[in-house]
Order: sequence, then structure tokens, then C-alpha cells
Amino acid sequence: MSRTLQPLRVLASRPLIRASPSSAASVRLRRNPIRLASTSSPTTPPPPPPPSSARRPPGAVPPAPSPPPSRSGSPFWSLPFFLLSLIGAAGAGFVTHKLISTYVPPPSFSLIDSKRAKELQEAHQPEYGSKADYDSAIRDLRDLWEAKGKSDNVSTDEDDLQSHGISDWSYHPAHRPTVVVWVENTKEVQEVVRIATRWRVPITPFSGGTSLEGHFSSPFGGISLDTSLMDSILSVSAADGSATVQPGVKWEDLNAHLASQGIPLFFPLDPGPGATIGGMSGTGCSGTNAVRYGTAKAEWFLNLTVVLPSGEVIKTRQNARKSSAGWDTTKLFIGAEGTLGIVTEATVRLAPLLPTKCAVVTFPGVEEAVRAATDVVNAGFPVQCVEFLDGRTMSAINKGGLAGRQYKEIDSLFFKFQGTDASMSEVSKAVQKVVAKHGGKHFEFSKSDKEAQDLWQGRKAALWSVLSLKEDARVWTTDVCVPISKIAPLVRETTEDFEKRGILACHFGHVGDGNVHSLALFTNDEELAVIREAVHDMVHRAIRLGGTCTGEHGVGNGKTEYLEEELGPGTVGLMETVKRTLDPLNLFNPGKIYPNIKPVHPSST
Repeated sequence: MSRTLQPLRVLASRPLIRASPSSAASVRLRRNPIRLASTSSPTTPPPPPPPSSARRPPGAVPPAPSPPPSRSGSPFWSLPFFLLSLIGAAGAGFVTHKLISTYVPPPSFSLIDSKRAKELQEAHQPEYGSKADYDSAIRDLRDLWEAKGKSDNVSTDEDDLQSHGISDWSYHPAHRPTVVVWVENTKEVQEVVRIATRWRVPITPFSGGTSLEGHFSSPFGGISLDTSLMDSILSVSAADGSATVQPGVKWEDLNAHLASQGIPLFFPLDPGPGATIGGMSGTGCSGTNAVRYGTAKAEWFLNLTVVLPSGEVIKTRQNARKSSAGWDTTKLFIGAEGTLGIVTEATVRLAPLLPTKCAVVTFPGVEEAVRAATDVVNAGFPVQCVEFLDGRTMSAINKGGLAGRQYKEIDSLFFKFQGTDASMSEVSKAVQKVVAKHGGKHFEFSKSDKEAQDLWQGRKAALWSVLSLKEDARVWTTDVCVPISKIAPLVRETTEDFEKRGILACHFGHVGDGNVHSLALFTNDEELAVIREAVHDMVHRAIRLGGTCTGEHGVGNGKTEYLEEELGPGTVGLMETVKRTLDPLNLFNPGKIYPNIKPVHPSST
């Protein structure tokens, strides 16, 4: 296998100062005007060195030493010495003042004013090892894995690097790692972390590779830590309604396993196909079931086993359904995208698997559809999912032919309801009355499980069907989320804006919780540039409406720039302080989430 590496800057030769969260001075930092003399006083510079002696020309005779001053005679024998001392002291004070006035202390590991924290961070961005350091890390990894008899689990093969850094579904800046390491247990993750720390090489976690916002891009090269081989379902407790799994387990595989064992439970978080438990916890995912079951940030992750940047392994809590024992450390890692720790096990909560029926109904516009969905949910009907698909999406579904049936090509709602067959008859009649008040027509309600599957197939086929609208097209897919009452203006304004720009796009999403997805088609770089600007404005529009830049896709490197606008500098400053404290070398998934922590690329200077 080839060993092609990212181009890296060879840093000036100097000893590494090992990092410790307790001391800001322990991190080797950029553009520090002076070297700190003591870690106990990180903000006080050392005194300036004495001036060097003037050089004499070669062969010059050194002057005779001056005789010691006599204390006899004039009482002013010490005046010249006094004046020189005074001048020297003044000069030293001036130099010391200049040093102090230009010295910028390193980033703070304690919470300080966000504006000052940004200034300190900007002056001292983290740096990684040299090319020689990266090579040494690869050597150590190869030696260690070869000793295990797993030499194939360390790769610098071109195809492996490409697939672990570049996504066909993301159009944010993407970069390949320097090496890929497949790990199979928690101990191996620890070993990778220790090697990375020794040589200052960043780590980017990788699992299912289905994320959309540049989450597994490696902007500084380094190690892609692949957990896809950690795909075991370790235990299932039907009595406790929980399962313990490794991070590489896919949510569909977990549910299929439960069904095969005759266990009437399921894991209700349902993001895109192929998503793994590790990635789902990292992005704080959800899916179509969120209106009924919530997101990953609810109680669906009971605990996590995590390898910290220090190499220590922790378990965030016990297996009880609830706990008031301190603050919830599990939540610290959910949505952190692998920047604070690497998940190696998760205990997840399961839900009862209930009978499901589906319905489809059309509306004259998005406003009517949103009002109908809101009324149905607020009326207390047993809604599991409620999805909005615009008319163009419905047309794409018909054209694509993946659903196995045809639908009306106008704005529509897709519902899932939970309950027995007997109760569903009453639900069908009542829901039909509610949606009719808002112009709902062509109401279809499944009478059997097969009819339910057939009706819902249109929603499942939406993403792939959109590609049929434009020959040889690629698709930029993104998401935002707003309060439910703001969905209609968001979709209307975004649709109008995309149309004005000449963008062919479809808009659909989880109307029950305000999450909207936009899929924009393009065939060349010029169209892609137009879409990039339109998506940028869409995100600002969502934030202006009181929403978020992402409802379930996560931040990655694609939406980091919006966090201060959405959350405010104080909240972002708090997040960055936590990051600096847990990961002072900034080795875990750098370039994601934290807008002011901008490592210096080794090849950029």
C-alpha cells in the first residue's frame, strides 16, 4: 500500500512541552513572543536578557582594566556610577514595559470574557507535528498493529484515504487523512490516542461515513480512526428496555436484530440509511420519528463509554432509566461530533414496537399544510411522523418510479399513526375532519400493514427520486429547523429565492418539529456556486426566524461559521473553553464546531 502523505510544514526544531489542562503554559503555542519561565505564572514574562558585549576587531588589544574607584577625596566619587545605574534602570524599565505591553498570554483554560478569549485564541492557534512527526506516528501504528497480527488495519492506500476524507454527498471543503486505522475495541482507541498525542497528530473519528456537513473531512491530515469494525450488539435487556452496542452498529441492524429475536422493542431514532450509533450520538441526530420520540439529545442514550483526549476511559453514567446524580455528562458528548471524546460503547433505550398505519393528504399550499399538521399533533392524535413534501418533490417521486405507485403532484402531508386496528378507524375519521378544515383533499388512510408500507414508500423514496428531475445531476442536501409556526414563511421565502436564482430544488421535512430539508440540483461548478450562496441565505433566514442552522445533520465544518450568530459569542466561548480544557492540543476532530479555534495547517506557513 502507498504511503502518500499530506504536505506538511516541518516546524522549527525545539523540544515539545507536554500538555496539561491545568496549565496554559504547557501547550506549545504559535506566535508567543517569549518562552514562559514558569508554569506557575503564565502571564508574567521573564526579565529581558542583558545586552551582549560589543565585539572587538580581530587582533585588537583589550583595554586595561579601570582601577577601582577610590573612596577618599571628593564625596561625589560615586556620581558617575549612580548616573549610569539610573540610566540603566530606566532603560531596563522601558524594555520590560515594552515586553509586557506586547506579550499576549495563551488561551485561557478557565472561563473568561468571550471577547478577550477570542483575542487570546487568535494570537495562539494550535499547531500540529512536523511531517517527520506524522511519519513517526504512522511507523508506531504500523509496528503496534503488526505485532497484533493486524497489519492490514493500518492503511495509507489512496482509495482508503479518499473514502475516509471525501464524501460524495457533501460539497464543503474536504481533505483526506494521512493514514486510516481500523480499531476493534476500546483499548485500541486508547493506543491510537496515545500515539497521536506523542507526535501531535490530529484524529478524525469515522464510522458510517453518511454525514453531510463535512464531519469526517481531515483538514490537517492525520489519523482517520475508523470504528466500523466495532459493530457488535453486546447485550439486549428486554426487561430493562435497553441495548448496549459498539459505535459501528447501524440503527437498522439493531432493529432487525430485535425483530429476529422476537423482542417487541425498537430504537426509534431513524436518520439516513447506514447511519451508525457512534455517528448518531456525535451529530445529535433524529429523523422522521422525532415528533413522537424526540432526538438523540433526549434520553435515548442512557450512557456512553468514551476515550478522552487524555487517553482515559470513562463511562458517563449507570444503566438506570433516570438519574439525578450530578449533571449529565452523557449530554456533553452528544452533538460534540467527536471533538471532546471518542465513543466506544453506548447503552441505548428502546421503545415498544406498536402497530402503525399511514395516511396521505394534499393541500393547496404550505401554509395550509402546516396549520393542518399543527392541529393534528396538538389534538393529541397518536402521531408517530408527519412529513411535508412540496409539489415538486411529489412530481419527482412519480417520475422516479421508486414508490411503486403515483401520487397527486401538489403539496402533501404524510402521516404515521400508532395504535390498534380498532382505534385506527376512529383516528382516520377524526383526522380527516381536521385536515379538511385547512383545505385537505384526496385523503388516503391505510387499512393494512401492506397498504401502510406502500403509502409511506413515497416518503422513503423522496431523496433518490429528486435526482430524476435533472439528468446527470448531483444534489446538495441541507437542513435547518425553525419554530413550527415559522415553517410556512421559511419554505415560501426559500422557494421564491431559489426560483429567482434559477435553482432547481425540492423542499420537504419533518413538519411536526419544524425541521426542513432542501435538496438543490446542479451539474457544474457555476451552478454549485449559486447554490452555495442560496444555502447561506437560507441558514441566515432560519436563524432570523428564531431557528437553527441545523436540526439534525450537525455542524461539521460546513456550518461552523453560523454558530456565533445563532448562539451568541458567550455560549460559543463557553463551548470553546470546554474544548480547550478537555483537548488542550486540539487533536480530536479539528476544524469542526468551534469557529475561533483555527489550527495552523502545517503546510500553510
